[in-house]
Amino acid sequence: MKHFKLTSEYIDTVFGRLFRIELTIDCKWGKAGEKGGYIEKDENLYGDAWVYGDAQVSGNARVYGDAQVAGDAQVSGDAWVYGDAWVYGDAQGKSPLQIQGTKHFVCVPKIGYLKIGCIELTIDEWGEKYKSVGEENGYTPEEINEYGLYVELAQKLHNNK
Repeated sequence: MKHFKLTSEYIDTVFGRLFRIELTIDCKWGKAGEKGGYIEKDENLYGDAWVYGDAQVSGNARVYGDAQVAGDAQVSGDAWVYGDAWVYGDAQGKSPLQIQGTKHFVCVPKIGYLKIGCIELTIDEWGEKYKSVGEENGYTPEEINEYGLYVELAQKLHNNK
């Protein structure tokens, strides 16, 4: 038996319309009738997982197992939160960016930051400094161009929150 239902209460977000959830049975998350966070569709929440407060889950994202999403956290795209995982605060659980470039990995280690190799800067700082950082670290002009494209992609994804 499913432990929640979608209510008629909703919010419209950049990800689409999300519906507040409500417990249908007494369980470890609370009593029947207590409201939770927002999800786009039933398929976003499986098993004993729960979404609290103003947290949002949308797209093809899945929260399952004993996982919890709380606070103002947003889980979207193809992200999966499962097991005993907790996503909370202003966390954004989009699918992470990780690219294997010619010389180094490129990844988003936390919201608003980009790490290339061992150097971690804000995404905006990378936009301003990628050429000089590449030159200082012996990148060829072709490699600087390649990593500039990765920085541009990260900027587009970051600005499309």
